[in-house]
Amino acid sequence: MTTAQLRETPLAATHRRFGARMVDFAGWNMPVQYKSIIAEHMAVRTRIGIFDVSHMGEFVVKGSGAHDFVQYVIANDLGRLKAPNAALYTQFVNQYGGTVDDLIVYRRNDDYLMVVNASNIEKDWKWLAEHAKNLHDVVLDDISDATGLIALQGPESVKLMGKLGGSQADKLPAFGYGEGTVGGVAVSFGRTGYTGEDGFEIFVKAKDADKLWNVLIENGQDLGIEPCGLGARDTLRLEAGMPLYGHELNDHTSPLEAGLGWSVRLDKEDFIGREALLRQKGEGLSRVCVCLKVDSKALPRQGYAIYAYGKKIGEVASGSQGIFVGYPIAMGFVPPAYSEIGQELSVEIRGTQMPAVVVKRPFYKRQS
Repeated sequence: MTTAQLRETPLAATHRRFGARMVDFAGWNMPVQYKSIIAEHMAVRTRIGIFDVSHMGEFVVKGSGAHDFVQYVIANDLGRLKAPNAALYTQFVNQYGGTVDDLIVYRRNDDYLMVVNASNIEKDWKWLAEHAKNLHDVVLDDISDATGLIALQGPESVKLMGKLGGSQADKLPAFGYGEGTVGGVAVSFGRTGYTGEDGFEIFVKAKDADKLWNVLIENGQDLGIEPCGLGARDTLRLEAGMPLYGHELNDHTSPLEAGLGWSVRLDKEDFIGREALLRQKGEGLSRVCVCLKVDSKALPRQGYAIYAYGKKIGEVASGSQGIFVGYPIAMGFVPPAYSEIGQELSVEIRGTQMPAVVVKRPFYKRQS
């Protein structure tokens, strides 16, 4: 696939102007890095980073039946959102217990906003439309192309958003949602992210995304803001023990297997995939996702074999250098018998079985 065939976000020209190295990601021409993945990773951990995530999908669900519909298609419980302007992390689950996608759902005053993975926009839309086709009290709207999405992540993010967005942004709780203006640009925002740091994901009309980016960059200079690409986004989420669709999650992997049971509410009313997940829980999981600290100079990568006592027992789902924690890290699937913290395993890297140990998830957790 050539670059000319790739889709681009409203900020593509801005990324090139900032010297980003662009790559194909799920059919999108996206920045993988600017200065370096290490520099960008550390900027987010210690100061503030800004990401273009406009390739993500946004769907709006409205109508008198919107609540019941959303509750039926997600594994988490909307009842946890006691009032509007709040969000939760969840999954779409298929009838076999596999994960159609993972997403964030925002409960707004009059509707629900779903933010889905870029690689799954078309699949998710068809899946939702199929389940809503006979519901006259549910209206779906795909606003992905009209929406830009910029993430501010890092310990200085709240200071910058407070400076530009006022006290509402500054006082917004985790997984809260607000609306306002930033530098004269109308925005909405959630105190959410995908890095393990505090921060915001800011929704803006696509035509205003470039202006918003420049306002944030200009006003974040004294805080050490750095533009960040998908490379750092991946290393940051991995250190934070967060799943990436196509790695820890897919159509054949359940949220329970991926270690996301905390986001699945099997005791709520019926939802798609509930019976399969109940069956999995009752019969016991055949594999679970673990975090591995690897003793190697070479890095573990997706698909590398995991061994116990010389026998292959699983595979790495994601692997990289733990840039902040200082050692190679991986997430992978193994039988439950080998998932206890402290379990000694090995990962085959370039033909050699390198020592690894199961550690507590996540590898990195920010200090509150």
